[in-house]
Amino acid sequence: MSSAKLIVVSAPSGCGKGTILAKAFENRDAYFSISCTTRKIRKGEEDGKNYFFISRDEFGRMIKENEFLEYAQYNNNYYGTPKIPVLEKLARGTDVILEIETKGAFKVKQAFPEAVLLFILPPHITDLLRRLQKRGTESNEVILERFSHAKKEIKQAYHYDYVIMNDELDKAVEDFLTVVDSVRTQDGRADEFSTKNDEIVKMIEGVLINA
Repeated sequence: MSSAKLIVVSAPSGCGKGTILAKAFENRDAYFSISCTTRKIRKGEEDGKNYFFISRDEFGRMIKENEFLEYAQYNNNYYGTPKIPVLEKLARGTDVILEIETKGAFKVKQAFPEAVLLFILPPHITDLLRRLQKRGTESNEVILERFSHAKKEIKQAYHYDYVIMNDELDKAVEDFLTVVDSVRTQDGRADEFSTKNDEIVKMIEGVLINA
């Protein structure tokens, strides 16, 4: 039986999860699942690298043929994780990283109880608004909608297995890898970041107080 782990990573938009993942796995063997989406491609993105940009008709076909591990609607667009590549990589012993939102994460956990759910917190929720505005890729209306959604997502962090904070990039990467390595070896080091840990619960509460 493969010892590979299915690691589901979630964070509010603008929290820097993509940067953490890129740095954490730059010298490690892991498969980053690429989601399908019906939203339009943004400047600087590449089809097949950031997402598979597909039509709503194609997305609907994939739903009917049960080709998604999970899928959800967000900001009037659909996002979904193709099932076959994930299952193939796990069977070959390769860790799989899913970077998806909270609803999708819980669907994966329901289907694969052995999956590890990890949430990345911002140090201050107002930081998210500044980062989203700095991107300059979306209208103020969409930014405010994302900001409102981010607060709802953070409330779901209590239901994840582990939570880290992206207060300082190198430390966040170190914490992330501690969790990943610990769940593979089961050496208990990840317990520091477990949502069963009172300090982690307080950390989540601290971010929400300022929401």
